[in-house]
Amino acid sequence: MAMTILDWPFITPGIPDAWFTRDRVPLTKEEIRVLTLAKARLGSGMTVYDIGAGTGSLAVEAARLVAPGQVLAVEVNPLACDLIRQNSERFNLGNLQVVAGEAPEVLAGLPAPDRVLIGGSGGRLKDILARCHNLLHPGGIIVINAITPETLTTALTFSQGRGYRVAALAASLARLEPAGRVHFWRSLNPVHIVQLIKE
Repeated sequence: MAMTILDWPFITPGIPDAWFTRDRVPLTKEEIRVLTLAKARLGSGMTVYDIGAGTGSLAVEAARLVAPGQVLAVEVNPLACDLIRQNSERFNLGNLQVVAGEAPEVLAGLPAPDRVLIGGSGGRLKDILARCHNLLHPGGIIVINAITPETLTTALTFSQGRGYRVAALAASLARLEPAGRVHFWRSLNPVHIVQLIKE
């Protein structure tokens, strides 16, 4: 059954994972999405990049929060690009655009962002951050979800000497799940959420 934005009437982020078409593409989990979007400090009318958008779950949530602003979901994987489009259509979003290609090159010519969300970087985080730094409006925010220590190190190293206020959160969460007549905690992958505010 097709779902539309009318089926999810809440303004707060945290759309359940099951509402997104995923296939074999990585999905930012609901709880991590909530924290990421909180660190992004989104507002109406903003332009947002979601780089390494995967299924587009973050892009969808961001697009709902910044309307009539726009979200540009940057993704190199053709399957993921199709899933982003499907998930955008499911929530009836006219302000979410898929930008197919590899960052940072594909960012050329895009409108300057107020916010940048980075989930996947294909090992090119340093180059992506450098390009976003040049494009980002003063007062803009970059939020990086770092799964690996190397990504975390790159993000923190990049911020040094470039006029960013830095905050980071180590998120290690678990969900309560049924197991027969009892319940148990299933851990999610730990994520470091890095917030860079351009001053």
